[in-house]
Amino acid sequence: MWRGAVVAPSCAALSGRFPHPPHRAATTATQKAPLFPPPKSAFSRSPSPRRCSLVRTRAPRRLYLLRWCRSAAVIAVVVGVAALAGIVARRGRGGAAIVRGMSFGGSSSVASGAKRPFEYGRTHVVRPKGTHKATIVWLHGLGDNGASWSQLLETLPLPNIKWICPTAPSRPVSVFGGFPSTAWFDVADLSEDAPDDVEGMDASAAHVANLLSTEPADIKLGVGGFSMGAATALYSATCFAHGKYGNGNPYPVNLSLAVGLSGWLPCARTLKNRIQSSPEAAQKASSIPLLLCHGKADDVVLYKHGERSADALKANGFSNVLFKSYNSLGHYTVPEEMEEVCKWLTANLELGTSSS
Repeated sequence: MWRGAVVAPSCAALSGRFPHPPHRAATTATQKAPLFPPPKSAFSRSPSPRRCSLVRTRAPRRLYLLRWCRSAAVIAVVVGVAALAGIVARRGRGGAAIVRGMSFGGSSSVASGAKRPFEYGRTHVVRPKGTHKATIVWLHGLGDNGASWSQLLETLPLPNIKWICPTAPSRPVSVFGGFPSTAWFDVADLSEDAPDDVEGMDASAAHVANLLSTEPADIKLGVGGFSMGAATALYSATCFAHGKYGNGNPYPVNLSLAVGLSGWLPCARTLKNRIQSSPEAAQKASSIPLLLCHGKADDVVLYKHGERSADALKANGFSNVLFKSYNSLGHYTVPEEMEEVCKWLTANLELGTSSS
């Protein structure tokens, strides 16, 4: 991609390109003939010195203006192309991922069959401080971004986990009256009773799968999130169990676990048909560990929605579900909850206590 800057011609170049017209006409036969001879006109029949001057200077001025306009148009086109190239370069850099302040190639993905492509924001990666044993994609909530969660996850005592924190695309959100916000899918209500934007959830689940697809074969893979990010993580877990996205395309990643904080389960009404569609789906559902945590004081995603989501998962074959409640917790996280997450991840990923 061309990222060069266009340099405007210097004043010297402009003066050489656009010569000034003569101020006076030649009056003697020994002087050079004018560069631009006067056109035939009524003045040339009986020219007076003043009229000859007017005739001789009028044509060069017209040509001067014509050349100036033509050159100005060329410069405008070049500057426009340069501006467009700059916009493309900035948009490309906007998709770059950040690894503790360092950028590398960005990514943008849309679920196969999706009709509404959205650009994903920056992806922030926290590298493991010890031996790399697991990779977890962590998804932020509605209106947030990946940077805020990457800062928190970097402080957790989990040296063997690589965290990938993408940023959702900005899209119109029904719960905000159509106002655009970073969101993993469209939602009219933050609950399991809301209408399901299957197309949007498929696109985000595919983005998660793409982020995990390049990890080494011996690395355990997981997905987690907060609020809407938790809903997307749980939806990804159901896609893994079913072996397909909601649109029927195959789900390509082998998930080891999923975590949902202060979230809900999308597509709960169709979960039974999806999981009972095959013995393989039922086996995967029973094997994948799921951790759901919810505060009883949550006034954004009500506690009852988290509890119902856990019950729906258990009732439809997800037997390895742990639901943790916190009496005074609102729609946020506290150290006690994050300690539970660390303990659960260490046990289910078999990380042990060693940081090497």
